[in-house]
Amino acid sequence: MCDKKNYEQAIEELSLMLMYLTREQDNNEFCRYRELSWKGYDFGTLDRLSGEELIFQPRGSRGYEKYLYLTEQGREKAQALLAEYGLCDKTLNERFLLRNILPEEAEQAAQIEQICFPPNEACSKPKIVERVAAAPELFLVAVDQETGKLAGFLNGIATDEYAFRDEFFTDAGLHNPDGKNVMLLGLDVLPEYRGQGLAREIMFRYLRRESEKGRKMVFLTCLKSKVKMYTKMGYQNRGISQSVWGGEQWYDMQYVLNH
Repeated sequence: MCDKKNYEQAIEELSLMLMYLTREQDNNEFCRYRELSWKGYDFGTLDRLSGEELIFQPRGSRGYEKYLYLTEQGREKAQALLAEYGLCDKTLNERFLLRNILPEEAEQAAQIEQICFPPNEACSKPKIVERVAAAPELFLVAVDQETGKLAGFLNGIATDEYAFRDEFFTDAGLHNPDGKNVMLLGLDVLPEYRGQGLAREIMFRYLRRESEKGRKMVFLTCLKSKVKMYTKMGYQNRGISQSVWGGEQWYDMQYVLNH
């Protein structure tokens, strides 16, 4: 029995992989988390990939644009296909697996929180464990595929509120799974993994994921020394925050995902 894929399947899979491998960062200052691929593929293949929700083709006043976006589902399938075909991915994506947190990784995440933040800023172990139980879908972890351990993570809770308050850190019960906004509560990357672009990759993957869920805005607070870093990621500085977490002065940052 022949187990080869048919012509149509082969074209679809090879096209998806090529879209993924040739993707570029969108220069749009409002959507820096997006990665686009330029079109040059069979129209029927594009229609099938769109129908499977593996790609999104933006439309303008004159019809479809000349570029497309891979959905999160499309990215994941492309990565799986690269592994199946034995092809190379970008180094960062080969080294790390980004996914939702698992229940058994709650304590590991709590330990990383204590390493990444000083005692007055870090959330306690019980609060991290409680947050993992209440909002696992609002975590995104980076797993070192060689060790199987977490290298870092980003986490938050969803809400319909538009102002950051310190209670979000301590009360996981404020999480509303259907909330239109996300309050980010910590971007943690272990010291030995810093300087490799991992924090940026985690953040942009998180923004893409939440945008596809239809979230409207993402909020976070940061120290003055980190304002420039988040501005480069596309966040807007809204000035000094009302937050007094850890006895520090914080700045409110916001990112608009969907109008």
